[in-house]
Amino acid sequence: MNAARLLARIKHLELVSNRLVETLLSGNYRSVFKGPGIEFSEVREYSEGDDPRLIDWNVSSRMNGVYTKTFREERELVLFLIADVSPSVLKASGAHNLREIMEVLFAIFTFAAVNNNDQVGGVFFSDRIEHWVPPMKGKRHAFRLIQDMIDFTPRGRGSNLSQALRTTSEALKRRGICIVISDFKTSGYQKDLSLLARRHDVIAIRLASPDEQEFPRVGLVTLQDAETGKTITASGKNHHFRRAYHEHWQNQRQAWFRECRRQGVSPLEVSAGDDPVIKLFQFFQRRRGRA
Repeated sequence: MNAARLLARIKHLELVSNRLVETLLSGNYRSVFKGPGIEFSEVREYSEGDDPRLIDWNVSSRMNGVYTKTFREERELVLFLIADVSPSVLKASGAHNLREIMEVLFAIFTFAAVNNNDQVGGVFFSDRIEHWVPPMKGKRHAFRLIQDMIDFTPRGRGSNLSQALRTTSEALKRRGICIVISDFKTSGYQKDLSLLARRHDVIAIRLASPDEQEFPRVGLVTLQDAETGKTITASGKNHHFRRAYHEHWQNQRQAWFRECRRQGVSPLEVSAGDDPVIKLFQFFQRRRGRA
């Protein structure tokens, strides 16, 4: 699939109208992500309700009337996508695999940035920095970025989120928006996430598999870690094992939400069975409500 076909597919997702996607690409994005400040726009004739403190007395005296200054939001944001391309994400199985969800989210953010004339770039990471695309403007650049994601095959086998966060923090010199898309099945990244959030507006999107919720009621099965290759044998008919399995992932999930909020990071979880567009739309609505 190429980037153009992915965008077309996003706009025709069964449960989502084109209008909803267009709203995500323009209005929601722009209202949620504000520019770094305001800049002077123009002088116009004063109207009832205008702030009298903004009256331009020099212009008013020359024009023999009352004129006020107007300002507009200063844009030129940088949106940077930090994408986990480790085997636990790209090779996860399910009715809707995690890679497909990540590609949809990646494409939506990329096109939203371009539609709002912002720069967009990204880094792909596994146990190393796999690929780096500096932030730039333009649809040609956006299509290239998305195509890179679709075609990408990582060389690494593990996850080093800490290195990706630290590299991004060192590379981005001005305040921007950082979107971290990962299953967060790694450790030791919290300090670097905190440092990134001090300088940038950070959103963490956790890709979750339904398999984390309940272990299936099956007989003996062999489970293999997609990154380390280690295996264990487990029985789904064992009630104590299923309960311990469920509690483990619930605790991991709750700790992740708690840690994100403590670091000033906005968390969003998208499961393999979710419609990623609707989840993102709902997230933007909640975030805009808090603004």
